Amino acid sequence: MGASIGSVVEWFDVALYGYLAVIIGEVFFHSEDPTSALLSSFAVFASAFLVRPLGGIFFGAVGDKIGRKNTLAAVILTASIATFGIGLLPGFDTIGVAAPILLVLFRLVQGFSAGGEMGGASAFVAEYAPKERRGFYVSFVEMGCILGFLLGASTVLVMNLILSEAQMHDWGWRIPFLVAAPLGIVGLYIRSRLEETPEFVALQRAGQVKKNPLKETIIHHWRAVLVVGGFALFQNVAIYVVLTYVPTHLSVNAGFSALTGSLSAVIMMLVLCAMIPLTGWLSDHIGRRKVLLASCVSSVVLAVPLFLAMEVGNVAIAIASHIILGVSLSFFLGPVLAAANELFTTDVRYGGFSLGYNLSVSLFGGTAPFVVTLMIVQTGFTASPGIYIAIAAIITGTVVYRVKESAPQVVERP
Repeated sequence: MGASIGSVVEWFDVALYGYLAVIIGEVFFHSEDPTSALLSSFAVFASAFLVRPLGGIFFGAVGDKIGRKNTLAAVILTASIATFGIGLLPGFDTIGVAAPILLVLFRLVQGFSAGGEMGGASAFVAEYAPKERRGFYVSFVEMGCILGFLLGASTVLVMNLILSEAQMHDWGWRIPFLVAAPLGIVGLYIRSRLEETPEFVALQRAGQVKKNPLKETIIHHWRAVLVVGGFALFQNVAIYVVLTYVPTHLSVNAGFSALTGSLSAVIMMLVLCAMIPLTGWLSDHIGRRKVLLASCVSSVVLAVPLFLAMEVGNVAIAIASHIILGVSLSFFLGPVLAAANELFTTDVRYGGFSLGYNLSVSLFGGTAPFVVTLMIVQTGFTASPGIYIAIAAIITGTVVYRVKESAPQVVERP
């Protein structure tokens, strides 16, 4: 609970920008072309991911030297301050070019803090969980991330229901960002009351904490870092397309209202949250590799047809297609964090995971909405996001296929 609540807050902060990208493009960028404004908005969304590796390196090294608990508290505090700041920013019409510049600065702070979240929270739970149920317990950290996205989508949906388009554009979009402050306080309080993990405490007592964990990781654990990067490629392309881009896609390319896009996202994420612990549990019993590969294969087969189905003009079919994309993704999200943490020893786990994960996220995750929007503009093929997901699934599936099984219950089974 302590680890997951922080992930909820962290990814609520991240998700808000994606769900309000159209309005943010109009408020902070001076452009007569809505597509150009949207591309600019998604470019700023991607900018935060450029500093994710730096945040991962910094917080990962700190977490492997002083422990997981205090590091995770610092992460959530930093993210909440940055998100609150975005909510207070004047738009382009008020302060001109300073508006997008300050927006980028706050997004960079968000990205830096996010670099320390996933590695720390998943390591924290992995080091507490019974090894035979590690997949199940660690999956709740991933579920916390999706709950953050869900909370963001639900908030935007409620705002769209109660406010007019003019009100949303003028001031309503700011409210979700301002909510970050009280959420951050709650998350900080919970995390500050956690105890350090037994594995890290044992490491401290044995005097085996590394003086330079980053150097140790790069020299002795670089293969594991690359594998985590391979895992994260598909994970984050799919997450940021399915969770943050599809609502925009339904509105801009499929002709549905913004309300329909938000509603589809909420329903899909409810299903996804229910599925993630089940697929994490399944990986404890049949192995991480089988469950991860099931997601990759199904995504290769289904991604493009599902995006085409979204555009037939039927709301029910569009939402069902979105849900099926989420179910396919759930088979990856359930086991992936446990599988990644099992690649590292305790002394370099936080930093090793964070380095590999965030390098991949910065290249392929945050850029995904921008890339798929550009693919559609350049090719005219509105199902291009499905192609991008399928390519990512092929690459990651190859990595998963070549990695040894790591689920202890399966490995130790006679």
